[in-house]
Amino acid sequence: MALDYVVTGKASKESDVYSFGVVALEIACGRKSMDFDLENSMINLVEWVWELYGEGKLIEAADPKLCGDFDERQMECLMIVGLWCAHPDYSFRLPILQALEVLNFKNQLPTLPAIMPMVPSFARPVLAFTSDTISGSETWHTKPSNIESTNTSKFALPLPVPPSNQF
Repeated sequence: MALDYVVTGKASKESDVYSFGVVALEIACGRKSMDFDLENSMINLVEWVWELYGEGKLIEAADPKLCGDFDERQMECLMIVGLWCAHPDYSFRLPILQALEVLNFKNQLPTLPAIMPMVPSFARPVLAFTSDTISGSETWHTKPSNIESTNTSKFALPLPVPPSNQF
């Protein structure tokens, strides 16, 4: 799932493109996007394929059940488009029509960074308390804060802020 969708809770064209990219990689590699039965470096499909791409070994990610019986140019194209669509920064994801043009060899493949880019910082959601003195209702809701998460993991999400009982 696209981090921008997880953080905002709102689907967008960019989060749909991310999903398309992940599905393209799942098809090309013959595995799920997250597989906890594999060694640590291979659990996250996007990270693993991007690592192989950076090492110049992208074709090694191809579905082993195919036994090499595929057009390498098409397989490489599918995986690079998958990575491009699943770029961690939504602003670098291509429009879906452009992805289709690249898949049909009507447009050029990009040169992606050899190392998967870091996820951009998102404002951590915080809980805010509101009280309506007329109706007597009290509610908690989330609102973005300007405080950045200090967690430096590539795909870590901000930790939820528990409500405080002190007002």
